[in-house]
Amino acid sequence: MEFEKDYTLVKMEKQKHIALIAHDNRKRDLIEWVKQNREALSHHFLCGTGTTATIVAHETQLPVTAFNSGPMGGDQQVGSRIAEGKIDFMIFFWDPLAAQPHDPDVKALLRISVLYDIPVASNKSTADFLLSSPLMEAQYERTIIDYAKRIRSRSQEYSDAK
Repeated sequence: MEFEKDYTLVKMEKQKHIALIAHDNRKRDLIEWVKQNREALSHHFLCGTGTTATIVAHETQLPVTAFNSGPMGGDQQVGSRIAEGKIDFMIFFWDPLAAQPHDPDVKALLRISVLYDIPVASNKSTADFLLSSPLMEAQYERTIIDYAKRIRSRSQEYSDAK
């Protein structure tokens, strides 16, 4: 049985478009991480949600494109750019212990990052591993699954099996 291709390969260039996001209780952690990795990050395009992007740019002197703050639609702006192929990578230091008024937006953003197969770091250790990966300085092909096609294919297989 031959399977129909149910995914698309999308090329990620050597210079990555990286989103920087942090909840209030994690902003200081993200800023310190960016400072420690300033040289490596300076080779990529940075963006982020409102206050986080503004503070990172101010404290590191790196150019960071700022969107709205997360609760004011910034998470959705980042998500739309992931879907458009304009963000390749996300560093999101989220606070696992504080309820966020925009939790549905955060969940949607994490969902979109999985759908579009982008690397996501939610803590310093993961961010360190991702940034030190040889893939950070190379082209890479992400695999974006066509879930609608996959569901149709499985439904057809089920129908054929009857």
